[in-house]
Amino acid sequence: MIELRPFKNLGKSDHGWLKANFHFSFANYQNRNRMHWGALRVWNNDRIAAGTGFDPHPHRDMEIVTYVMKGAITHQDSVGNQGRTEAGQIQVMSAGTGITHAEYNREPEETELFQIWLLPNQQGVKPRWETRDFPAGARDGRLVPLASGFVSHESEGAIPLHADGALYAATLKSGDKVSHTLDGRPAYLVPAKGAVRVNGVAVDARDGVAIADVEAITIEATADAEIVLVETAPLQ
Repeated sequence: MIELRPFKNLGKSDHGWLKANFHFSFANYQNRNRMHWGALRVWNNDRIAAGTGFDPHPHRDMEIVTYVMKGAITHQDSVGNQGRTEAGQIQVMSAGTGITHAEYNREPEETELFQIWLLPNQQGVKPRWETRDFPAGARDGRLVPLASGFVSHESEGAIPLHADGALYAATLKSGDKVSHTLDGRPAYLVPAKGAVRVNGVAVDARDGVAIADVEAITIEATADAEIVLVETAPLQ
């Protein structure tokens, strides 16, 4: 099954300083048919105005990945972590036993990012935060694991996750193709930029593609594209 979820049909929220689009139920957008996809619970496309951001707020028992597409986000939390994550980097926060954090756009321009939450495969882990550089050039023409709970990705430099899932990214020139084996596992794909076809299904920038019970996918760029893919184990 490959289900296209067009950007125009996603949940919407506009707070002025924050313009958000929700692939899954979140905040005031409630859709019982879009509660999760495997262990993937949240995929928000946030645009944050310059000089604004999220004041301190708590989380627990969730793996939170932030993929910055434009600008940068500045992080500070209750366990002493602080840092800045810019386009070309990702940050991972394990909320674990509980953490309070703030995220601000300290840049002179709008920041755009994907905020992606995965359900953890163990409860009560020690909270942590990490940011890492993944230059776009290193992803040319291939899917690279950026954050992963799969042991097989440890040697590839992916940030570890306490989750049965992995986040990949690729940059593709128009006409490029990349294939990925899923063996029936749930996956969700969003082009950050450009346009692609996934097993022949046309997908534009910021559309979502929910994939299940498919052995493998072939992603073909129909325009220069940057894609993000999350693959997870089914929920038991």
